[in-house]
Amino acid sequence: MLLCLFSCFTVLSTANAQLLENETTFTKQDTLRGSITPGRVWWDVVKYDLAVTPNFDKFTLSGTTVISFRLVKKPGKQMQIDLQDPMIIDSAILNGKKMDFRRDGNAWFIDIPKGRLPKSSKSVNDVHELRIVYHGVPKPALRAPWDGGIVWKKDKNGNPWINVACQGLGASVWWPCKDHQSDEPDNGVTISVTTPDTLMNVSNGRFQNVTNDGNGHKTWTWAVTQPINLYNVTMNVGKYVHFSDTLQGEKGKLDLDYYVLDYNLEKAKKQFEQVKPMLRAFEYWFGPYPFYEDGYKLVESHHLGMEHQSAVAYGNEYMNGYKGNDLSGTGWGKKFDFIIIHESGHEWYGNNISSKDIADMWVHEGFTNYSETLYTDYLYGEEAGNAYLQGIRRNIRNDRPIIGKYNLNNEGSGDMYPKAANMIHMVRQIIGDKSTFRLLLRDMNEKYYHKTVTSAEIEDFMSKRTGYNLSKMFDQYLRTTQVPTLEYYLSTENASQVLYYRWSNCVKGFNMPIRLPGNSNGKYGLMLATENWQRMRTNFNEGEDLGKLMDKNFYVNYKKVK
Repeated sequence: MLLCLFSCFTVLSTANAQLLENETTFTKQDTLRGSITPGRVWWDVVKYDLAVTPNFDKFTLSGTTVISFRLVKKPGKQMQIDLQDPMIIDSAILNGKKMDFRRDGNAWFIDIPKGRLPKSSKSVNDVHELRIVYHGVPKPALRAPWDGGIVWKKDKNGNPWINVACQGLGASVWWPCKDHQSDEPDNGVTISVTTPDTLMNVSNGRFQNVTNDGNGHKTWTWAVTQPINLYNVTMNVGKYVHFSDTLQGEKGKLDLDYYVLDYNLEKAKKQFEQVKPMLRAFEYWFGPYPFYEDGYKLVESHHLGMEHQSAVAYGNEYMNGYKGNDLSGTGWGKKFDFIIIHESGHEWYGNNISSKDIADMWVHEGFTNYSETLYTDYLYGEEAGNAYLQGIRRNIRNDRPIIGKYNLNNEGSGDMYPKAANMIHMVRQIIGDKSTFRLLLRDMNEKYYHKTVTSAEIEDFMSKRTGYNLSKMFDQYLRTTQVPTLEYYLSTENASQVLYYRWSNCVKGFNMPIRLPGNSNGKYGLMLATENWQRMRTNFNEGEDLGKLMDKNFYVNYKKVK
């Protein structure tokens, strides 16, 4: 999503992702939303089929959601479905039989009578069907994408324009579902949206068909065939026009489709020329685009942007930077359209590799924030990428840990963007070889292709691939707000200069390797530093300021001591 930081021009709060406000007290509703409850644990979603009709005059939605699912264990007495207040479920029909249900805040519990479902999950291929009819006034997004919900706006010509922005808040703000990131529908989702016949709806995946009821309405149907994060499921209703292109990528021909408001067509054709080099850069670093089957789209939105899988929302007003600003302060951030690059980077991290719990959202946002550095590196060289990466450090707040509280639908600090990106960059420095680091990223996307993961899995993968136990490094940067300090001093011993160094302001056992200068000519050696004093011979001239020569690619503090 988006990174919002306040710097010299404004506060950037989360331009590529919506971050929930940090909660100090948690409620039963937080547990129902954020954990694998008894009403969720026994079933796995196979597919969703959505049919939605928005009413722009009344700001309401009505629709039907069909949830196809399999049993993974003996069914419970209740099935938890999420649909947020003030939306209302009208009926629930399981395998053709009407079910009783009750509401507890944003969670709805469907009663499962004894014998209604098989007693076990032995028939793993058996698919059951829950049909839910619903209606209501969904929460409006007053400041999308940071304040999630439905965006009810009009374009400059007065045409209705509807978008969705619900990361963090959740898909259940506008349709009933199992709203937990750990369960993505194996076979994707179909989305059918009924609009006035003067408008178009654009959703995820590939266009299937449009039908006209002859009474002034059209129904637009789209289909995603791959697993998808539910907060990525979207509708975009507006006076859209379409143009297209193709990219010969690593897996063959990739369809590129663009949907923009009719009066922005020429600006879009020029600005979206950045898409092809961006996709080439990301395929180089991360491996093939993960959703060739569903294609790649940019869809103009009223809000700034969102990583809606295969239908990336774009609202950066056709300018480079973050609404014209350079988040890095280095000049490199003005070389590209922030929303195109960042939100598309999420196709690999967030959409292909998804965290099971939003407490681990750094896996989405840290790697995607770092994709901006890798894009800069690919187009303009490694020094440019390093400069951009070092520049975004000014947006780090160290206000609270990056990892949130588990099972409570709680995200950590917005530092999951720039601080996590700097942490990943340090892993690259520790590896020391560009090709090896690139292979790590590509293998990660292959190993966890279309999968949900935990932070622990990604941490373990990176440790094993680097050959270093990086667990203390991850603890330091993900689970504390402390920036480790490398204390050092020079000593002359037997006519030689000796550098002494150790870590302070760090977690117990912190042992992150760091590149230290061996002399003033820019020669660095990777050294293992611990909380105990270590030593290495150097060739510094007397009086040189060693602090200025430390490797700036490491996000640490340096302190000369006596």
